[in-house]
Amino acid sequence: MSEVSILGAGAFGTALACALSDRVVTLWARDPAAAEAMRTTRENARRLPGVTLRDTVMVTSELGDAMAPVLLLAMPMQKLAGFVTDHQEMLQGRALVVCSKGVDLATGRGPARVIADALPQATVAVLTGPSFAADIGRGLPTALTLACADTEAGAALQHALSAPALRLYRTHDVAGAELGGALKNVIAIAAGVCIGAGLGDSARAAIMSRGYAEMLRFAAARGAMAETLAGLSGLGDLVLTCTSEKSRNFRFGLALGAQQEFDAGTTVEGVATARALARSAAAEGVDMPITTMISAVIDGKLTVDQARDALLARPLKEE
Repeated sequence: MSEVSILGAGAFGTALACALSDRVVTLWARDPAAAEAMRTTRENARRLPGVTLRDTVMVTSELGDAMAPVLLLAMPMQKLAGFVTDHQEMLQGRALVVCSKGVDLATGRGPARVIADALPQATVAVLTGPSFAADIGRGLPTALTLACADTEAGAALQHALSAPALRLYRTHDVAGAELGGALKNVIAIAAGVCIGAGLGDSARAAIMSRGYAEMLRFAAARGAMAETLAGLSGLGDLVLTCTSEKSRNFRFGLALGAQQEFDAGTTVEGVATARALARSAAAEGVDMPITTMISAVIDGKLTVDQARDALLARPLKEE
C-alpha cells in the first residue's frame, strides 16, 4: 500500500499523482471505466491528455484500495461535503489534505471546515496556490502553500508531499489559505469579463488590484492573516488565474463578457463561490462590490455594461 493516495482523478488529481510519482502513489477514480482506461493506456486522456502516468502510479476505482495514511482530496468543492459525510468511517485516523478551492454553496464553509465538521478528530490541511494541472503533470516547477493548524503535522506533511519539481511552503493560517484560493476565482471571472467585453488590459489591472483589496477585507473579517493573502495562496494564485486562458474561471469570464456559450461540463468553482460570498458579504457588512457585481451578472440580474457603470459610479475615496 502506498503512503500517499489521491482521491479524485480529474486533471488536478492526476497531475498530483504525476508530481508525486518519485514514490509509489495511488490514484482513485470514481468511474471504473475511467480507471481501467488509465491503467491500460497510462494516460488520463479526457482530463490531462499528453501526460504519461509512470508505473509507480497505481490506479484504482476501489476506494478501499486507496486508503493510505495521507489522503489528498482532489475533487470539486461542491462534491466535498457529500463525499466526506458518506465515507466518515473509512477516512477516520488519516491525514486529509484538501485540494478543493472554493466555498460550499449550501453552507458557506471552506473546505477545511467542511472536513472538520464531519471528522472533528482528523488532521486537516489545505494544499493550494498558483498552479495549473498541465504544468504540474508535465513536471514544470511549481510552488504551493500547505496550510495546517497543527504545526508538527504540517511540517511532516510538507516533507511527505514535496517532490523534485513541487515546492511547498507551510503556514498555520488555514483560513487565509483556503480563502485566498476561493476568492481569487471570483476575481479571475471578473478579469475574464473585462477582456471578453473588450474593456482592455487597464481595466483588468484595476479589477485585479481592487479585487485583491476585496480579498483582504473579507479574509480579515474571517480572522485570516494579511501575510497569507500576500503569498502564493492569495496574490500568487490571483495573478496566475487572472492572466491565463488555462484558467477555467478566466475562460468562463471571457465567455460571459463576450456573451458566448461556455461548456456546461466544465467545473467553474468561482460561480458557486461568487454567489456564496456575495450573500456572506451582504450579511456581514463587508464591502465587496466586484464580487457582488459578478454574482449578479452570472445570475442575469445585471448586464456587463450595467455592472461596469455601477462600479465606475461608486463614490470616490482614498485607496
